[in-house]
Amino acid sequence: MEHSTGCARSEGFYTISRTDKLKYLNDARLALEPPATSALVSKGVSTSANPQSSLRASSDFRSEQRRLLSSFSCDSDLVKFNQLKFRKKRIRFAPSHIHDWGLFAMEPIAADELVIEYVGQAIRQVMADMREKRYEDQGIGSSYLFRVDQDTIIDATKCGNLARFINHSCNPNCYAKIIMVESQKKIVIYSRQPIGINEEITYDYKFPIEDEKIPCLCGADGCHGTLN
Repeated sequence: MEHSTGCARSEGFYTISRTDKLKYLNDARLALEPPATSALVSKGVSTSANPQSSLRASSDFRSEQRRLLSSFSCDSDLVKFNQLKFRKKRIRFAPSHIHDWGLFAMEPIAADELVIEYVGQAIRQVMADMREKRYEDQGIGSSYLFRVDQDTIIDATKCGNLARFINHSCNPNCYAKIIMVESQKKIVIYSRQPIGINEEITYDYKFPIEDEKIPCLCGADGCHGTLN
């Protein structure tokens, strides 16, 4: 419809005839209804969708597939991390002969499987030093600070998960690994050997060597005697 002022907003509302309304409603109804496949096939009419939209959708799908395949081919950690989201390992915490509480497997875990993610608050070194002293003053003897890199430390003291109960061992059945997930560094625990039911999950803390030694109570063969 022609606009006398050249702008639809300045025209207000137009009176639309009943015929135009019915025509618009019929066209809208036909657009929403799926075509009768049998009738179209019998007449030899193709039932494919709009070629342009189909090509665009297939192109987007292929690019997404290439992105996923490139991620998976270079590193399988992302696949295992995503699998861990949907199917968590059955584990429990219970009293441990090594130290206070420990983490135990409630199902057989094969070698080189992602067991659990080490979850906590990401903080800087300055904040970690302040919190460590505060925890000592509060009587929290166990350390749940896990270093990711030179600038980032994961504090699982009050915002962690079951992974914080994993004890140290000089001959562990797991190891810690840092992986990249959506441009973020994650700490995950991998099994280095098959783990049986009710077997305690352990890994090497790899504490730096210090003059003030922390005794190790793992009792494993070849125990170093100290954690640091």
